[in-house]
Amino acid sequence: MTEKSAPLLIKRYASRRLYNTETSDYVTLEDISGFIRDGREVQIVDLKTGDDLTRQYLLQIIAEHESRGDNVLPTDVLTDLVRSYMGGGASVVPQFLQTSFDMLREGQSKVIENVSAMNPMTKMPGFEMMQAQQEAFMKAMTGGITPGWSASDEPEPEAKEEAEDLATIKKQLAELQAKLSKMS
Repeated sequence: MTEKSAPLLIKRYASRRLYNTETSDYVTLEDISGFIRDGREVQIVDLKTGDDLTRQYLLQIIAEHESRGDNVLPTDVLTDLVRSYMGGGASVVPQFLQTSFDMLREGQSKVIENVSAMNPMTKMPGFEMMQAQQEAFMKAMTGGITPGWSASDEPEPEAKEEAEDLATIKKQLAELQAKLSKMS
């Protein structure tokens, strides 16, 4: 198992501005969302009181993404979440969600490990690069990243980069398949 590093500490000032203690600059909710997509753990604390505000801000990030049309949570799931808050007493929903996400992360890791262990391509030159791209692709696909589209139907710059990366991966995969075909 890998050792967990300390979370990125974000301090909220009285003015509600968010300060990244690692880089000594102010950040936005979108910046924090980016840190999380990149695999960083964050902790947001109120500078004056020391209260942990992480949950509040994570919920705000989710709400903003949902309101922009990045619908990850189906309505029935959101309804069940509301019911779990209103039901009184202890709810099994938080534990269920935590266990489900833990299983998803573990499953992703095992798939990547099994592909490496069972695949004869691991001995081919350039396999490490292809594997790194595969891991990045899996992370992007399961990390909730969905390309956004503007009103003009033009992909946003981030979506264009992701599309270009995907096209590069497809091209490299086709080249590898062609090489394998020649070897057979």
